[in-house]
Amino acid sequence: MKYLQCSTCGFSRAFTSSAYAYRNFHENVRFLLTKGRLDEALTLFYTSNITHTQQTYADLFHACARHGNLSQGRALHRHMLDTHNQNTFPSLYVSNHLINMYAKCGSLEYARKLFDEMGERNIVSWTALISGYAQSERLQECCTMFSRMLVDHRPNEFAYASVLSCCDLEVGKQVHAHAMKTCLDAYTYVANALITMYMNNDDKNEAFEALVVFKFLKSRNLVTWNSMIAAFQTRGKLEEALNLFSLMRHDSNIGFDRATLLSIFSSLLIGRDYGHNMIASCLRYCSQVHCLAIKTWFISEIGVITALAKAYADLGAESFDLSNLYMESQGKRDIVSWTAFITIFAENNPEESLRIFSELCQSGLSPDHHTYSIVLKACANLVTDRHTLSIHSQILKHGFQNDTVLANALIHAYGRSGSLIESKKVFDSTLIKDIISWNSMIKIYGLHGQPKDALKCFSEMNLSLSPDATTFVALLSACNHAGMVEEGSKIFESMLKTYKIVPKLDHYACMVDILGRSGRILDAQKLINEMPMEPDSVIWSSMLGACRKHGEPKLAELAAAKLQELDPKNSLGYVLMSNIHCSIGTFSEALDIRNQMKRWGVKKDPGLSWTEIENRVHEFGSGGIRHPERNAICDDLDELVSELKGLGYVAETNLALHDIEEEDKNRELNYHSEKLAFVYALKHGESKCYGGAIRIVKNIRICVDCHNFMKFAKCVHAMTIGDGGITSYLVGQQDPPVLDIKKSSHKKLSKWLRDPHLSRNKETKVGNIILPL
Repeated sequence: MKYLQCSTCGFSRAFTSSAYAYRNFHENVRFLLTKGRLDEALTLFYTSNITHTQQTYADLFHACARHGNLSQGRALHRHMLDTHNQNTFPSLYVSNHLINMYAKCGSLEYARKLFDEMGERNIVSWTALISGYAQSERLQECCTMFSRMLVDHRPNEFAYASVLSCCDLEVGKQVHAHAMKTCLDAYTYVANALITMYMNNDDKNEAFEALVVFKFLKSRNLVTWNSMIAAFQTRGKLEEALNLFSLMRHDSNIGFDRATLLSIFSSLLIGRDYGHNMIASCLRYCSQVHCLAIKTWFISEIGVITALAKAYADLGAESFDLSNLYMESQGKRDIVSWTAFITIFAENNPEESLRIFSELCQSGLSPDHHTYSIVLKACANLVTDRHTLSIHSQILKHGFQNDTVLANALIHAYGRSGSLIESKKVFDSTLIKDIISWNSMIKIYGLHGQPKDALKCFSEMNLSLSPDATTFVALLSACNHAGMVEEGSKIFESMLKTYKIVPKLDHYACMVDILGRSGRILDAQKLINEMPMEPDSVIWSSMLGACRKHGEPKLAELAAAKLQELDPKNSLGYVLMSNIHCSIGTFSEALDIRNQMKRWGVKKDPGLSWTEIENRVHEFGSGGIRHPERNAICDDLDELVSELKGLGYVAETNLALHDIEEEDKNRELNYHSEKLAFVYALKHGESKCYGGAIRIVKNIRICVDCHNFMKFAKCVHAMTIGDGGITSYLVGQQDPPVLDIKKSSHKKLSKWLRDPHLSRNKETKVGNIILPL
């Protein structure tokens, strides 16, 4: 047996000697197969000089099936037919392995041919073919073969499990009943398949059936527990999944595996839908599971590290924790794990996402089209289109220029980073435009404040494709920003009448905001009351903003109460109501709201702005606290404000959306982050870059005062800013520009300032954010 550790050549030399009998040969073949070394086992098989038995063929056919190696299986089959008497070869035992090999390797037609030619069949023969059909999800053939088998044979647990793995609920119930009659429903393989079959159905009663099967199953294996946990996870049952995981660890001696951890990490993401307290609890639980993964060494598996990092990121963990996990995965990453880490950082830390992408390119691996689509998502959250241009060039270099998915991502990335022209170029050059291509272009037109082009694009799309629900969100958004109330109303009504698309929450949110912004508060309230579903926080936010703008304090209180009920940690409702009370002079109520925020731990997100100067991103916070040149920037801003006041600019302190004391409002309004970013970009010649545009990215909506400031600043510095104008975007959202002021003559600019839809109190909303303009 010392030759068990030898190479293939060693085996071949050993068997040229008559010192070794067949028993040694068969044991050595089996040893190689158990180690997964199929090629070496076959080499040893073909180079040996002894007569091979049916058992050796059966073992090799079984190994080919396990490895999915159809070509080697066919060659072995030909060898068997060429070297043996077909009257005695193959036996029923070998024939079953042969059918199993062809079925598992996807050659079902040939497996069926061999099955039909068999003179004798047993339950294994039937089960092998049924399992093949089930594996290929060919339900009709699987059920037909199962029914034919019942005529002469009693199914075994593997036959039941196979047919249950691919059948629908109606057939599954019949199979379950038959399994109960044969007393095989309590077998672990059958029970696992029953649990999966029932839990894949959305009916609550069927989920209860799965729980009954699980409860009365005496012998549960790891697959049983994992199936049940995964089933709870896919149904969004967070508490049940975690409780079952706890029960699994304490009441069984099975332990857990990689699949268990992946299901738990995915389950924790359900907590995002249940508010801040639940997110914090899920984050703590995630840390505990992280410790378990370290203790059991599962943390060394790249799949576990990637799933853990995604859970941490989606639950809002510190970037330090994510960076540590990224470092721990060093040397283990494949293209899937690289892409996963790029995805994790793409939304909230796009610079880090691009840095990881750069490391991927230097690692020797080539990004695939999915990796490029994710990194373009990160580019869409950056200040300029410089990075998008770079990624675009790599896409062309690697031959992905005709990939529609990447074209759609480029349209979005260029548009979000301020380059409508480049978006249109990519759209026009896309050979095969799908519904996402058209929706993206319509959305980009709306984002850049060009509703007529958005409607024209919609008309062109209708010539070849039917719109979907997303199309109408983009159209209503475009109408919303242009104040096109009648056009928006017609589009909303046409959804069901013309296109048979039932409006969803997003469509109602857009329509409520269209009506509210135009002053039709009662119509907006009527629409909310007539909605077939419960309004969400976005709709009540729109209503609250409209009430603030048009002076409806009583209705505003109702909207604020609904908003606080749905999302008690959202500062928007509190701040807007506080400002409404301040504007009508009820300061005591405003103070009560502020104190309520403090008691409940509700904090307003600090306003941040970014702009890029000479390929370097500068970040600004209110008061300039985040920039090293704070004092000089504030001095420059004071000079500009004094200049604008001479033209009639007055700070809108009564409409300020920031939760600050009255005596500090003038000082705080003067030093808002977007003003500081604008002054800094103006001073450092940023207007000479990117087509002459000053581009500012924000994390929250722009206030009314800053909007007015930008309009006056544009009027004073029209010649300095140039054709590009001033463009401000809300980072991380699929929304239009917070502010987009293009160059025009002073006469046209004055007309623009008087436009009722672009007035100083204008508000707009698209998607999930209200944007005061």
